[in-house]
Formats: sequence, C-alpha cells, structure tokens
Amino acid sequence: MLENRRSRRWFLHTATAASLSGRLGIRSVRAAELGVDTGPFATSNETIRSARRVALAILKPSEKDLKRGLELHADALVFESYGFAPRCAIDSTVFGKAIEENASDGELIDLREEMMMTRCATDEVERREFFEAFQASGVTCIFQNTGEEGNDPLRLLKRLARFTFTTDTLSDRLFKAVAPDMVIAAKQSGRRCLAFTTNGVPLPQRWVSDRDELQMIRIFRDLGVQMMHLTYNRRNPLGDGAGEPNDGGLSDFGRTAIAEMNRLGVIVDVAHSGWRTSLEAAKASTKPMVASHTTCGGIYKHFRGKPDEVARAICDTGGLIGICCIPRFLGGSGDIAAFLDHIDYAVKTFGPDHVAIGTDVAYFSRNDGAERAKLPKRPDGRSPSVALAGARWEHLWPKDDYRESPQGIQSLAWTNWPLFTVGLVLRGHSEESIRKILGLNVLRVWKANQPAKPQAAAGE
Repeated sequence: MLENRRSRRWFLHTATAASLSGRLGIRSVRAAELGVDTGPFATSNETIRSARRVALAILKPSEKDLKRGLELHADALVFESYGFAPRCAIDSTVFGKAIEENASDGELIDLREEMMMTRCATDEVERREFFEAFQASGVTCIFQNTGEEGNDPLRLLKRLARFTFTTDTLSDRLFKAVAPDMVIAAKQSGRRCLAFTTNGVPLPQRWVSDRDELQMIRIFRDLGVQMMHLTYNRRNPLGDGAGEPNDGGLSDFGRTAIAEMNRLGVIVDVAHSGWRTSLEAAKASTKPMVASHTTCGGIYKHFRGKPDEVARAICDTGGLIGICCIPRFLGGSGDIAAFLDHIDYAVKTFGPDHVAIGTDVAYFSRNDGAERAKLPKRPDGRSPSVALAGARWEHLWPKDDYRESPQGIQSLAWTNWPLFTVGLVLRGHSEESIRKILGLNVLRVWKANQPAKPQAAAGE
C-alpha cells in the first residue's frame, strides 16, 4: 500500500533522526523522546505527549521493541470495535446565550452533545485539534456510537444526525463507512472513516406486530447504522441489561429481533447485556456477533465484563470480544498493563481470531476547559449543566467501589493506541495476531454479517 510505504519511510526517517540526535548530543525534546512525539504519530500536543510518557513508564519497552511496535501500528489497519471520535470543545458564546435565555438542563445537554460532535466540521481550530488527535492515534476507522441509550427512534436519531452531518461535511478527510471495503480504501488513501452503531434497537413501541415493531431496524441500517446494542444496562423488550440484579435472559421478541438483524446484516452487540441474555443471544444468532467493549470475567469479575462461558459462546458464533480501556472494568492496576492482561487472557482462552479493542474512551479538545470557564451562571445563580449526558433511566450502574488512578486513566488515553501495539509486541504476540486484534477481526466480522443481496422488508 502506497500510504503504508509512506508511513514506514516517515517512521524510519524520524526514528533515525532521533537516534542520531541523541548520539550527537543535540538537545531536542522530540528527538529525545522516541515513542512520545517521533515517527508517523508525532505531535506537539502536550496532552497527548504526557499520556504517552505515562504509558511508556509502565511498559518500559526497549528501543528495538518500541520501534517495531510503532512501525507495525503505522502499517496495520486499525479498526476500533467501539469508541468515539475526538470530542470538540463547546462554543462559549453560543452556549452562554442559551444559558442567559434560561435553556433547560436537557436543552443544554443536547447543545453540548451537538457541539462536541459537530464543531470539527464548522470550526477551523476544532478541526485541527480533531484531526491531530486522529493522526496521533493511528486509527483508520471507529465503530462510532451514533445513538443514545434506549429504543426511542427519535432519541437515537439525534446523534445519528450529528455524525451524518460531520461525515458529510468532512467527507474528503472523514467519511461514513457503509461497507467493509470502504475501511480498506480509507487506509489506502490515508483518510479516516466512521462506521455507525447505536446503543439500542429502534422500536416505535406501538406493539401492533413483530414486523411493525422491527421495521425501524432496516430504516436505521439504510441511514448507515451497521451495528446495534441489544440492550443497554436496563431490561428492555428484547432482554436484560448488564445492570439488572436478575437476568431473565433473551425474550421471545429478542430472538425475533436478532433474526431480523441477521437478515439485514446488522451486527448484534451484547456489550451492555446481562450474562444470560448475552449467552442466549449467542445461541440465537446465525451470524457472528460481538461484545464490542467489555473485559474478561476470568481475570476480574465485573458486571460489564463477560464470564468465560459467555465470551466463548460469543466467539463460537465467529464473533469477537473487544477489550475496553475503562479502569474499573479492568480491575487490578487499572492501567495499560491491566488492559494488556485482558487481551493476553482473551487470546489464550478464545484465540487471536476473536479479540479486538473497543476502548470506550475519547480524546477531549484541549480548548474545552477554557471555553467552559467563560460561561455565565444561570439567571437564578446556578452553574449551568455541561454534562456529556443527563441522568437516563437506561443507565442503571450498580455501585462499584473500585478507585481509578489518574496514571491508570492517562495510560489508557485514546491517543495511546500506538502504544497498545507496542504493548502487544512486548507481550510476545505474533505480527499476524496483532494485525487481527488491531482491526482485521472487526473487518472480518462485519464482512460475515453482510447480506448476500439487497433484502426486502420482512414479510415482503
């Protein structure tokens, strides 16, 4: 691939320059910090560089392993099984006006989300920040969350509309991928893309018939959605979420929904589903399915992880589990080392064909803090809500006493993707296995879910 050859030349040139500068005693921050800001992932962004230093202090790679890992990351197709594109800062002028006009908390949360997801398409400063973070990550495609938690089609449409706007506006650099081959084309051309997923199956909730209730799956697929959460943390008409104290399993309607998703080529995702619901979904699915962002219960028991029996059933469909970067789900040290422990365990237990990375974390614009500091108080004196999301009934997060550390969180920063690959090299995984984990497994599962030919609506 032409782009890959360019990346390799860039890496070798900058790595050699760093080594030479060190030997000659030339004082250069970039030259002195291989893996922090040299190679194809070089950046002057101190937030990104600081996170890399933290991860490297944990990994302690040799120069040889570091160079090999960075070069492999530059050459590989990196396709995240679930995550978020870099998030933009708010516009304090527009947001401040909404506060002064006494916008509700819900309106402010919606405005915050809209700015976070679209300002890279409308503001040049945020666009530079957005693509700098993307470049630093080395990621080509993300299965991007484009639908809020729940089953209400109108709620799900909001994020979908925002990311459709962003990818339409930035299509020369960032486009919507609606077929697996588009991800390969993005890698070859040096562009980025997003494959859309939603945190719920859209249901009109008229309850006239199964066919009527499931018709929105095809509509959302035609709008670009390629994967859907079967549930979020609470029980819904399809099955039970991971947060429920008692998991009743997959409902009869849930089996019908999975059959329709299989027929239409929409990937079934049980990342937030309960263990029994996930297990029964795996038995019901005729296509490879996923837990796109989870952890291994065989290492650390957490309600958002998957026990071996459940993970194996998912993998036995031909699917995969994506290991996430949430410290409290990983347990232990809750850092990049713990993250690699889960990948090691998954590869050893389920095989390298069934493991991916779905970070479930995002890079935030460095400009957001300064913009927030400019915001006025509400007319009644209260501070405005700038939360990423409001309290949702679907959230249901059981109490968790795990204490995250700043170093653990920083070591798992989204822009540390190149160092995830370095870590896999250090753990002794083969190049073939690493390429699968970085993206080829996600690509394979998506291809395996493609319908053989265009499908008519159910019953036609």
